[in-house]
Amino acid sequence: MDEYNRFVDWDKMDVTVQSQDAKELTCTEFQELKQLARQGYWAKNHSLRAKVYHRLISNIPCRTVTPDANVYRDIIVKIVGKRNSSSLPLPEFVDNSLVPTYCLNAEGIGAVRKIILCIANQFPDISFCPALPSVIALLLHYSRDEAECFEQVCRILACNDPSKRLIDQTFLAFESSCMTFGDLVNKYCQAAHKLMVAVSEDVLEVYSDWQRWLFGELPMVYIARVFDVFLVEGYKVLYRVALALLKFFHKVRAGQPMESDSIQQDIRAFVRDIAKSVSPERLLEKAFAIRLFSRKEIQLLQMANEKALQQKGITVKQKRQNVHLAVHAENFKSEIVSVKEMRDIWSWIPERFALCQPLLLFTTLEHGCSLSRFYSHSEGHEPTLLLIKTTAKEVCGAYLSTDWSERRRGGNKLSFFGTGECFVFRLQPEVERYEWVIIKHPELATTGSEPENHASPASSTLSSGSVPSDPSDRLSPFLSARHFNLPSKTASMFMAGSSECIIIGGGDGQALYLDADLNHGRTSHCNTFNNQPLCSESFQISVLEVWGFRD
Repeated sequence: MDEYNRFVDWDKMDVTVQSQDAKELTCTEFQELKQLARQGYWAKNHSLRAKVYHRLISNIPCRTVTPDANVYRDIIVKIVGKRNSSSLPLPEFVDNSLVPTYCLNAEGIGAVRKIILCIANQFPDISFCPALPSVIALLLHYSRDEAECFEQVCRILACNDPSKRLIDQTFLAFESSCMTFGDLVNKYCQAAHKLMVAVSEDVLEVYSDWQRWLFGELPMVYIARVFDVFLVEGYKVLYRVALALLKFFHKVRAGQPMESDSIQQDIRAFVRDIAKSVSPERLLEKAFAIRLFSRKEIQLLQMANEKALQQKGITVKQKRQNVHLAVHAENFKSEIVSVKEMRDIWSWIPERFALCQPLLLFTTLEHGCSLSRFYSHSEGHEPTLLLIKTTAKEVCGAYLSTDWSERRRGGNKLSFFGTGECFVFRLQPEVERYEWVIIKHPELATTGSEPENHASPASSTLSSGSVPSDPSDRLSPFLSARHFNLPSKTASMFMAGSSECIIIGGGDGQALYLDADLNHGRTSHCNTFNNQPLCSESFQISVLEVWGFRD
């Protein structure tokens, strides 16, 4: 252990990590290595972990010219000079991030700043990287000297494998990762998301802290276990752990009053003190119990969010638009929902569209009860929001991910299309959002035409005939195939439209059917959420509105 203790204050370290058990790592197969990382095989042996980190980082594919230890030794004196390392100014790209000490001694704390400055010198293309101080502080534990740590961090930053994402280095990448995390919370942590919406004016502001929870607030023993798996499995692990943290926060704090006037501060405090409620093993167990999207699906979602930010001109750090308040009261008028209710709906939609303003496309009060006019006013817009108010004062609706013009693919037949981002919701008498399912009740249609291909719940999002043999190549059910020039057959089926009716597949067994005259509708609710239907099984429509999204 002697060669790796230069920067460590062992008096502050957990004594269990000082184990001298004679262990070696001989496996080379990815699956075996993945299991060992998750099990914490090298977590109890400081020296073994250092050797494993060195091996894993050495195997990262990098740019041809990647700064190494010798470069550090050549530039350190010129860059730092005789200045006191503890007072060295940090570059702007770390964004005033916390510089965690992670049980480092005084020399180690100073070394973090020196290494950051040398990286800034060698990587002029880095414009935003708030996770960097934490990564350096952690790797100093497992480095013989500053130069070796510098080289390891440089290899992580210089990774040139397009399929292997490690650390965000631009504001665009960072901000889109925050939006992606928000999308994942909306999907996998709905109870926690509901709490965030209730207590925060800007949910994206809360979710923008997700990397800080990991690289800043999480105690040393926890982030080290996360980093063990991160070096093997990549960026997806970070999303998993952050989702698990949010789930535990909601579980522990549910029903309790906030400890401060900011939910952000409460979550940070919870993560800092996580040892009081959750062990590292339990945190990872929870993280890997989440049946998250595939790596390819997350990559597609990230691409969509980056594209939305670029279209908005948000590529460098600036005062972010208050996303939760994107629905401006002075410009919004609906006969069905209030501004507050529309903001609630806005908190459910994908983050890339929450940047937009609602735009009224169609209303039965102005355009009449004609399905053909419904289509003519809605086509050319993607996504759209459908709102319905019944004569019984019930209010429900649906978020529809795909342009209604797609219905024409089926000719005169009832055509099914859409993606897994579709969902239905109820606002009156109670607020409830229903998770999506593929349409399971085509018999609701009176046209007598069956869909050519509709999937059962077991097939998730694709028909059995279109599922690639390799599950890792399955395309995201949450993204429109046409956004990525992907084959149309990979699109899922959650919406249906013809000249005679509309069917929208909802969640928990929900399906919404509207007649051609847009005066009547009915629902099917086999396995409803808490036995609460979307609305009456048969209803009369008082007002129907379709909203688009305006930049």
